[in-house]
Amino acid sequence: MPTLLLLNGPNLGRLGLRKPEVYGTKTLADVTQEVTVVAAAQGWSVRSLQSNHEGELIDFVEANRDAAALIINPGALMMSGWALRDALEDYPGRWIEVHISNLFGREAFRHTSVIAPLCHGFIAGMGTDAYAVAASVLVGSDHG
Repeated sequence: MPTLLLLNGPNLGRLGLRKPEVYGTKTLADVTQEVTVVAAAQGWSVRSLQSNHEGELIDFVEANRDAAALIINPGALMMSGWALRDALEDYPGRWIEVHISNLFGREAFRHTSVIAPLCHGFIAGMGTDAYAVAASVLVGSDHG
C-alpha cells in the first residue's frame, strides 16, 4: 500500500483556533481525517506530523523516504526553512506545498517560499480544502 505523508509546520497545531477569519474553523485533526479519506479511497495510507520545530520535520522526511508522496504546509518555514528545503530536495517522491490563505493577497514577506521552486505543485488560497485537493492529485490513479 503506498503512503502519503502529511506534514504541517509551526503554528498549524492551532488550526481552527488561531485566526479563524484567515485559516478557518477546521482543526488539524479534521484536515488529517479528510486527507485520510481521500487517500484511502485510492488504496493509500497516510502518515502525518505537525511540529513547531524544523528539525523534527526533517527527521520525519528522512525516516519516511519510502513514502510515495508528500503534502506539506510549512507555515512560516516557507520563508526561512533552508534545512527543510534541503531535506525536501533529497526526498524521492512527488510532493505539493499547500497554504490555507492566499499568500499573495497578504503581507509582502509572505510572497516568497524557499521550498516552492522544488515542489511538483503549489496550492494557496483555497482554505483547508487545499489539502484534499493536493491529496487527490497525488494519490490519483495517474500518479500512484
